[in-house]
Amino acid sequence: MEPLARLRWPVALSVGAAVVTIGMKGTAYALTGSVGLLTDALESVVNLLAALTAYFALWYASRPADPSHTYGHEKIEFLSSGLEGVLIIGAGLGAAAYGIRRLVFPEPLNSLELGTGLALAASLVNFAVARVLLHYGRMHKSIVLEADGQHLMADVWTSVGVVAGLVLVYLTGVTAFDSALAILMGGHITWIGLGLIRRSFDGLMDHAIPADELAGIRELIRANLPAGATFHLLRSRLSGARRFIEFHLLVNGDMPVREGHHLAERLTAALVTAVPELAVTVHVEPVDEQESWEPEYLRRIGEEPGPLP
Repeated sequence: MEPLARLRWPVALSVGAAVVTIGMKGTAYALTGSVGLLTDALESVVNLLAALTAYFALWYASRPADPSHTYGHEKIEFLSSGLEGVLIIGAGLGAAAYGIRRLVFPEPLNSLELGTGLALAASLVNFAVARVLLHYGRMHKSIVLEADGQHLMADVWTSVGVVAGLVLVYLTGVTAFDSALAILMGGHITWIGLGLIRRSFDGLMDHAIPADELAGIRELIRANLPAGATFHLLRSRLSGARRFIEFHLLVNGDMPVREGHHLAERLTAALVTAVPELAVTVHVEPVDEQESWEPEYLRRIGEEPGPLP
């Protein structure tokens, strides 16, 4: 089974959690009339749409490369997480706007004990599923799972804020606490959505591999180079869970083509063993040819060129 295909079950779990929590929070709102619980229920609807989108994205991203997509289909993960960020922002702004409206036009609340209990139970369901999504997302470097996990954690924080507001209303009788917490949590949710959109934008723009990972790759290449060989022009990009790198391998100009090919294959094998989901392209060049050195381009991508031959 493809690695991305194996990741679809946590998203299916997220779909199930969204359906369950919609029912719980909708019932809680119907009983209490709390604007906080209404916004919480609406966010679970957004969770369901986002989880279905994530499931489709992982299904599509797991498809093998084809003549129209020779590098694979993984970039759809960034599009999916960007869409999820937009949905999160919509939920956050909607929660804040409705909280402001209820602050201006307050309404009485009912059955606070039962509504609070249902909201807490729903938040526990979301917290458990969010931990699963974040765990597998970080393990497999899947932005789709991480985005869905962040979305559910945003829902958990919303529920916590809503419950805090309901407790304050219950203790004081001041319904404004319900509206104020809805506004604050709406702002928090919006901030999380903006972060997801920024991360998705980075991915769609062929963002480089994180600096610490790239440093480890450089060290691994150096450790496997024979005497007299070097490398430069190392470029990288992210595409979902996959990493792509390419570099110029500079060897003795008299080295036979077969030997240079074997060296490139050994380097590729060492890199792929150390970094799963890595695709490597090696361009072999003679170290003693002027054309093998491109000082201006090296500086442009942040490398200092060595002494020209």
